[in-house]
Amino acid sequence: MDRLIYTAATGARHILEQQATTSNNLANATTTGFRAQLDSFRAVPVVAEGLPTRTFVVDNTVGSDFRAGTMQTTGRPLDVALRGDGFIAVQSTDGSEAYTRNGSLKVNANGMLQTSAGLTLVGENGPIAVPPDTEVAIAADGTVSAIDTTQTKPGPSNVLGRIKLVNPDVKGLVRGDDGLFRNQSGLPADPDQNVRLADGTLEGSNVNPIDAMVNMIALARSFETQMSLLKNAEANATKATQILALN
Repeated sequence: MDRLIYTAATGARHILEQQATTSNNLANATTTGFRAQLDSFRAVPVVAEGLPTRTFVVDNTVGSDFRAGTMQTTGRPLDVALRGDGFIAVQSTDGSEAYTRNGSLKVNANGMLQTSAGLTLVGENGPIAVPPDTEVAIAADGTVSAIDTTQTKPGPSNVLGRIKLVNPDVKGLVRGDDGLFRNQSGLPADPDQNVRLADGTLEGSNVNPIDAMVNMIALARSFETQMSLLKNAEANATKATQILALN
């Protein structure tokens, strides 16, 4: 009897956890550059004397879906999207180097080039500062240039720096609670000269809302099945107690 309870109770618990993951994916269906999180179930036997047939159900996070999202043309000079594989390096709130596909950029009040979430971009020679009264242009290789807009005739463009573009092995990346990716080794990735940007474009989320909704319904039905198994176990235990009482 307890074998059924072990499996059903742990299965129900981790179905709820996977439901939370699916809900998070669905909530980020319109988030720029978002990568869907992937989960799967696996069975883990209980290693203990007298319990060789008991099994726990575990929700195993297998990683993220790194398929490309849809490209959306915006025409905004500070919007960039990665062509193919690669990431943009940013400085996270704890000071470490992290990676994102969100190319919606802005210039803050101090003139620093940042993401729309307020994270400073990592340049190959340090943070990139944008002078006031300039028009910014970002080349395909990540080079950031500025043209003075105070002059009657546009002058030559000044190179401000180059965004650090990386392409680490996705198998070695881990997603943090802030949604950013980092190397599992903790070491910063090397710049990759083959990573290219498309200006005036943003990459959308790769979450399919329809698939996410279908998955949520399937998980809800699976949870109901686990609850039915627990109710059956309780009914069987009650009937067994009644039989023993009669004896």
